Amino acid sequence: MAKRDYYDVLGVNKDASEDELKKAYRKLAMKHHPDRNPDNPRAEERFKEAKEAYEVLCDPQKRNAYDQFGHAGVDQAAAAGAGGAGFGNFADAFGDIFSDIFGGGRSRTNVYRGADLRYNLEIGLEDAAHGTETRIRIPAMEECGTCHGSGAKPGTSPTACPGCHGHGQVRMQQGFFSIQQTCPRCHGSGKIVASPCSACGGAGRVKQQKTLSVKIPSGVDEGDRIRLSGEGEAGVNGGPPGDLYVVIHLKPHAVFQREHNDLHCEMPVSITTAALGGEIEIPTLDGYAKIRVPPETQTGKVFRLRGKGIKGVRAASPGDLMCHVVVETPVNLTARQKELLAELEAINQKDSGKHDPKAKSWMEKVREFFSE
Repeated sequence: MAKRDYYDVLGVNKDASEDELKKAYRKLAMKHHPDRNPDNPRAEERFKEAKEAYEVLCDPQKRNAYDQFGHAGVDQAAAAGAGGAGFGNFADAFGDIFSDIFGGGRSRTNVYRGADLRYNLEIGLEDAAHGTETRIRIPAMEECGTCHGSGAKPGTSPTACPGCHGHGQVRMQQGFFSIQQTCPRCHGSGKIVASPCSACGGAGRVKQQKTLSVKIPSGVDEGDRIRLSGEGEAGVNGGPPGDLYVVIHLKPHAVFQREHNDLHCEMPVSITTAALGGEIEIPTLDGYAKIRVPPETQTGKVFRLRGKGIKGVRAASPGDLMCHVVVETPVNLTARQKELLAELEAINQKDSGKHDPKAKSWMEKVREFFSE
């Protein structure tokens, strides 16, 4: 079968440069490589065809002979296989493919994103519930204002690294493969600073304090994070800055304890109100609310005020306020108060625990325990 024109095989014009030839070949090699097409004989033929075309056109002498005499001018050289200069050029081009696959890349410098920062912010329960805005001051690595990030002393400039000629990477030939790796002399920057900037020591960045305004949304909870994009450390070699994460911590509150979107509080009730019933006033985050205490209320009873909790950041409705009753024992009694309480106790004893149902049942359980 007649051979196809080598330029048509690679899909390039006859005046294509060496870089265009290499780019076209790499694209075809990646597409038709036998390892990627194990069950496709046609793909293997295309791969061999592209390899042959590239070996001829990348060699100036073979290309000149091909341009003048066509396939007849290079058949003898092509039949020699992959030896000599043709094999070296093939390895160089195919090595680039492996370099890309394994992360070698072809960037001239190593560009790094700046580090993310964390700031622990302590706020009160009211600010967490209603939202607020505050200012924080953080240390961060910023671009040096003296050298403007170049790392070089004013009046001078960095020079291209002689080890990698400014590429930031060096090529290592290992048999069949050509592999790129970070230049050990400039550490991938591609530049050498002969006269470092005195302000940053050649790093191009300095540690500074900066003040930021942070908006705290309503409903934030313990451990929630607020992301400030681009407010982290500055990048290296022109890389983007990192982010700042503000982590919320809630201060202990004098009255309320938070449990997700619900609030809990203890509600002291006098012994007379607990026994006879009455109306008491309790605090909420939005003011005061009234609760009707029924007669004979015991310590531990919980009153739920719906919607008086906190509306979380992602919640559809507010939580509830749980009021836990604590019946108070009176203190600092006068003689008359003691007399009345003694009279009340005598009446209770006379009625054989009729007015103390829990105490009566508890004593019965104690007797059963010891009798066993």
